[in-house]
Amino acid sequence: MAIQRMDNVLIVVEDLDAVIAFFVELGMELEGRGPVEGRWVERVIGIDDVRQEVAMLRTPDGHGKVELAMFHQPTAIGGEPKNAPANTLGIRRIMFAVDDIEDVITRLRGHGAELVGELEQYEDVYRLCYVRGPEGILVGLAEQLT
Repeated sequence: MAIQRMDNVLIVVEDLDAVIAFFVELGMELEGRGPVEGRWVERVIGIDDVRQEVAMLRTPDGHGKVELAMFHQPTAIGGEPKNAPANTLGIRRIMFAVDDIEDVITRLRGHGAELVGELEQYEDVYRLCYVRGPEGILVGLAEQLT
């Protein structure tokens, strides 16, 4: 049996409000937010005494989702350099298709985002860039030209 779909990507954060604001500015919609705790979640993630707050955001088309989790207990731990470069092993970035890449970059800068490299054009097909947002989250942006 094949998978049915990809439900979401989880990002563990320290400042839930700042990261929600960043993704909402990008164009995602806050689907829900609330506490998650209890034996069921402890069994699923394999950590005892869990208390966390979770927010789910979705893309405007309703298909892509990002789940944000802020752990109150136990304290979240860092696993790699905060601003790891794109060639660091593991999941590096989330890529979003956008209508107006320059407008998106400008709006995200208001939430502390910075270009990682430069805004570049790939042939006559895409304009692409990476931005680093709150907590070092790396987001790719792609504007289709044709």
